[in-house]
Amino acid sequence: MRLPRRPRLLVPVVIALAAIVVLFFIFTAIFTDFLWYKSVDFSSVFSTMLLTQILLFVVGAALMVGIVGGNTVLAHRMRPMFGPGMFGSPQGADRYRLAVDPHRKLFFFVGLGVLGLFTGSSTAGQWKTWLLFVNATPFGKKDDLFHQDVSFFMFTVPFLRTVLNFLFTAVVLSIVIAAIVHYLYGGFRIQSPGGVHASRAARVHLSALLGVFVLLKAIAYWLDRYDLVFSSRGIVHGASYTDVNAVLPAKGILAVIALICALIFFAGVIRPGGMWPGAAFGLMVLSAILIGSVYPLLVEQFQVRPNQQGKEQTAISRNIHATRDAYGVAEAKVETYDAQATPQKGMSADETVSGVRLLDPTLVSKTFQQKQRIRGFYDFPEQLDVDRYKDADGVVRDHVVAVREMTGPPSERDNWINRHLVYTHGYGFVAAPGSEVDSEGLPNFDAKDMPVSGSLVPSAGLEEPRIYFGEKTDDYAIVGGKKALELDYPIDGKAGQENTSYQENTSYAGKGGVPVGSFFNRLLYAAKYGEINMLLSGDIDDRSRIIYDRTPIQRVAKVAPFLNLDSDPYPAIVNGRVVWIVDAYTTANEYPFSQSKSFSDMIRDTSTNPGLGAPQPLDQINYIRNSVKAVVDAYDGSVTLYEWDTQDPLLKSWEKAFPGIIKPKDSIDPELQQHLRYPEDLFKVQRDVLSRYHITDAQSFYGGQDFWNVPDDPSSGEKNVRQPPYYLSVKMPGAEKSSFSLTTTFVPRQNPNLAAFMAVDATAGDGYGKLRILRMTANTTIMGPGQVQNVFTNKFSGELNILGLGKAQIIYGNLLTLPFGGGLVYIEPVYVQTAAGAGQEPYPILRRVLVMFGNRVGSADTLQEALNQVFGTAEQPAKSENKPGDKPGDRPGDKSTVDPGLTGVIEKAQAAYDEAQKALNGNPPDWGKYGEAQKRLSDALKELAELQRDKPAATPSPTPSGAAPAPSASPSASASAAAMGAPASP
Repeated sequence: MRLPRRPRLLVPVVIALAAIVVLFFIFTAIFTDFLWYKSVDFSSVFSTMLLTQILLFVVGAALMVGIVGGNTVLAHRMRPMFGPGMFGSPQGADRYRLAVDPHRKLFFFVGLGVLGLFTGSSTAGQWKTWLLFVNATPFGKKDDLFHQDVSFFMFTVPFLRTVLNFLFTAVVLSIVIAAIVHYLYGGFRIQSPGGVHASRAARVHLSALLGVFVLLKAIAYWLDRYDLVFSSRGIVHGASYTDVNAVLPAKGILAVIALICALIFFAGVIRPGGMWPGAAFGLMVLSAILIGSVYPLLVEQFQVRPNQQGKEQTAISRNIHATRDAYGVAEAKVETYDAQATPQKGMSADETVSGVRLLDPTLVSKTFQQKQRIRGFYDFPEQLDVDRYKDADGVVRDHVVAVREMTGPPSERDNWINRHLVYTHGYGFVAAPGSEVDSEGLPNFDAKDMPVSGSLVPSAGLEEPRIYFGEKTDDYAIVGGKKALELDYPIDGKAGQENTSYQENTSYAGKGGVPVGSFFNRLLYAAKYGEINMLLSGDIDDRSRIIYDRTPIQRVAKVAPFLNLDSDPYPAIVNGRVVWIVDAYTTANEYPFSQSKSFSDMIRDTSTNPGLGAPQPLDQINYIRNSVKAVVDAYDGSVTLYEWDTQDPLLKSWEKAFPGIIKPKDSIDPELQQHLRYPEDLFKVQRDVLSRYHITDAQSFYGGQDFWNVPDDPSSGEKNVRQPPYYLSVKMPGAEKSSFSLTTTFVPRQNPNLAAFMAVDATAGDGYGKLRILRMTANTTIMGPGQVQNVFTNKFSGELNILGLGKAQIIYGNLLTLPFGGGLVYIEPVYVQTAAGAGQEPYPILRRVLVMFGNRVGSADTLQEALNQVFGTAEQPAKSENKPGDKPGDRPGDKSTVDPGLTGVIEKAQAAYDEAQKALNGNPPDWGKYGEAQKRLSDALKELAELQRDKPAATPSPTPSGAAPAPSASPSASASAAAMGAPASP
């Protein structure tokens, strides 16, 4: 039954329309990408990538279609001339042929089209391998086994492996499809009895294809020899003793055998038939088993394992040398540091220690939010950043910094216009010195408010305080129209209208974004985002621009897709503008003999979860350089890439592939250079490597007794979560002055004591990148971070528990370690997070500072007071446990040593606090009783302060009022914990 004319025409029309729609969306994706790259002046990156991928797609698809299609056609033309049933009754192949033959051209062309599409896509995905191969730059260093330049392994071997895999795929597919065609058209038949009957043409064709396959296998065996420099057979990566003395010669022998077998198969083309092809195949399999597997296994079992330390010494030495070089730690200086356990007489803390950063950038984010958010639709990141700025006196100090970013409209006003046309940008830069707080324990902001003000801000103000591109700007915005629709910042009402709030509006005037004034561009972006409002809205005019891919990491990743990016971009004020600084890395996993590791695993700690960040081009690495510093303007989104490592051959290769996109190092603006710092992720990678590779002797490395671990973060309370490194101004032993540094500690494996302290000069200048490791002597036991945290917790738990009365929460800040006075000083801020009030979120307030040097500890409201306790005469050793023979009362926390007068005052303070809480929690609250209880609490605190002044040897303690919801309860007084039933500080 034939279909009517209209239904028969409807099918091709529907298919054509579907194809047009698909092609339109493909065009939309490509063309909008082009418009984006054009808007940031990186069109050359887009064109290079696109043309390279098109070239590889076409070449890969054409070669695969040519090889497989040619062999398919050849097999069809070689079919014997007979009809169905020539060998008797029709067999299964005859039935299949009769079903397929009428549609063979359709199957042929559709199959080759699908094959070409998949092959071309796969080949296009190798554009980075191709560009590095054709733009390879020599390293000037040779490996220790083959004496080839490192670039051969980095650039040439990966390309040859890609080509070989492509050819293997093409030949295998050709063999399979040719065999199917020969079977369908009678080239060979499976008969019983008699086995397989094949025509001469089929034997010749398949013998030739099998010969090519075996020839490729011979080449693969030869290329496998070079892959031994990445072998993981031994205890370290690189060619082990077995690899060098068994696998390497075995691969050479197998290559020769495979070449001989290939010749045998080719001989079958001239003289088909006989047993030679079968014998060649058997020889290949047998030699691969005996020579390729059994022989190396015997060498490993009977020569290496009984004498592994001696046999693997050369391999370990090569691995140590290559790994230290590949990760940039070859020049790391390890120094023996005989840390003192007791402060020297007359020692006092200098400005390096007394000015250390106390604000924890992880914790004070909530404080920034509470004090500087201004409105609920603004926010700060959970992890703030650390940078350096001059204070009002012109002294460079560590600062905790952030920008105020837009999170979107309030939920009750969340619609398309507000989300994309009104609430478009954040506003302002917020900063506070890291070493000080105000009288209430809050950051002492020197850049704050809207408009931005403070001593850190230039007198003329910021040239452009608006933040259109930031870490939280993950959605598109349409900006810059003739109407000033965009919320700029809220302002208070005029005189007589103090209870009324207004807002300043603005219209974007920057160069960032793609113009969407034309109907064509609006149509493309309406299709891209599936949003019809872009076509219908009257608020979009010929001045409007769409900005998207707005986070700093997104923008740098698009303009430099060959770079790994640091997980922590940070804002800075440069020449009156807010910019984002992003550290970028060239990475590889083909450096010979270097240890391969997971980048994400190495940088994971309490401050960094790689799974939440942008995906990296390469995770498994054995080579890394901080080759590029990227800058993203927070207002116009412009991206600038600066060369940083001028000696990196990998970067030079990429610069050849993408000429002109990376500016030379000497073009970096001096003010920008003041804010460049040693990248955190690189330091994490290097500390992970140096936890083992600080050992340069092969025998000691094999033993592993001196391997280190990065300690768990003691302030987090979680196990198997590493402590992050900290940016601090540190004065290293022998240095004339302190420098902005990135620091970390190590502990021995299976031991909580401190093994070493490591710092790198993070300030751009002559000393930048200098790694120094202070290694503790074996005869001195210095507490590690976990032990120090236990001492702090046990010794001052009573005092801190008083701070946490009621619903307040005690939070430990970052435990900092600094070399000082021939020893190491630990400093930890303690925060109190008050209970949430009506309409108010809880936020941490700095209430206490804990200090430890050797066996002396201190606790006070300020860092200077705590340092005075440690380096003065008031403090006793930290060890508080009873010794054998001690009498009751000898223990520092024993209640028999507590002053009864002090106990009575603490009891009065506690009773007043309890009454205040009871009055406050009433329904309704009894504000009269609450005020009376607060007054009694204040009187008790004053009495406590007087008692403490009369007892200079006692460690000051915080007060119960730290947890009180009323600001009238000052934390300035101190109390002992003994009366509360907790160990008192001596």
